[in-house]
Amino acid sequence: MAGAGEEAAAPGVEAERRRGRGALSNAAGRFEPHGREAFDDGWQSLDELPAFRTEVTVERARTIITRNDSPDVGFDRSINPYRGCEHGCVYCFARPTHAYQGLSAGLDFESKLFAKPDAPELLVKELSRAGYEPRTIALGINTDSYQPIEKEWRLTRRILEVLRDFGHPVGIVTKSALVLRDLDILAPMAEKGLVKVALSITTLDHKLARAMEPRAATPVRRLEAVRRLSEAGVPTAVLVAPLIPAVNDHELERILDAAAAAGAEEAGYVMLRLPLEIRDLFKEWLLAHFPDKYRHVLSLVKELHGGKEYDAAFGQRMTGSGPYAWTVGRRFEIAVERLGLNRRHLKLTTRHFHRRPAAGEQLSLFG
Repeated sequence: MAGAGEEAAAPGVEAERRRGRGALSNAAGRFEPHGREAFDDGWQSLDELPAFRTEVTVERARTIITRNDSPDVGFDRSINPYRGCEHGCVYCFARPTHAYQGLSAGLDFESKLFAKPDAPELLVKELSRAGYEPRTIALGINTDSYQPIEKEWRLTRRILEVLRDFGHPVGIVTKSALVLRDLDILAPMAEKGLVKVALSITTLDHKLARAMEPRAATPVRRLEAVRRLSEAGVPTAVLVAPLIPAVNDHELERILDAAAAAGAEEAGYVMLRLPLEIRDLFKEWLLAHFPDKYRHVLSLVKELHGGKEYDAAFGQRMTGSGPYAWTVGRRFEIAVERLGLNRRHLKLTTRHFHRRPAAGEQLSLFG
């Protein structure tokens, strides 16, 4: 294993060029035949390179509902109106997917984004198909549906309007207070048991939040979103995800306390996951922000996964195993019991779903 000194030598991007971003580097995607690295040729040419600005490319998707059969998550379908995420969370498990676009999981993931403007129309088409069986759709799983570009593109709002019109249940996960913009849709859906919202809160420390999730809403604003959603009758949960050993794990009880006080009814947590490119990106970040904890954090991460930095096995990848994982799990259980969280797990209903007939489709005489 490379020592801390060797990790420090890893190439990065000058701080001014990545201001407000989470990743420190922009290595070529893992499927690319050649790796490229910017270097100073002695003429200070690197000083002339522009900052990483957010670029949005239109993606014409053929379908919008993604299916999965993972036993680790409570849904079998999801919608992602965007690829990449401007929030810049350094630990984001979706980063490696940018390699399929020929882009880096690093700075490209948070600055070269893709929007699917046909998503609402595609959703209407898929929900209208004969034989479609409704189950809760998860919104904002691979990347946050309420990331900053949603203010302009409004794809998430239009998708919610479609789901509302079809009477289709939806679960939302976000780090953004922008979800409050859509209370006029969410509150009536909640009255019918069609929606629940989970706010991901990783820390209450503003400095740490800025380092880990530079363009996500502040912890205070996320807690305010929990409060306002709850007051509007929208079932709300909090996810402490991810818990990073020796970085934010000590905040578990404080976050749950604050979430319960704001009105959250359910809670969950996920341990740090380091698949594929995330491993090196996280190590760069950890060495830059917590050099004194570098070895300790990675030691605990390996303890979670039987000596490995990541274990993709179902049932293990979210929580890990061993004494440290058991301790965190027990702390969570005690806090949840004390706060009265998770006393009921709301199951959304499909009884309001009504399929629209496709163009030219024969209507039922008794429908």
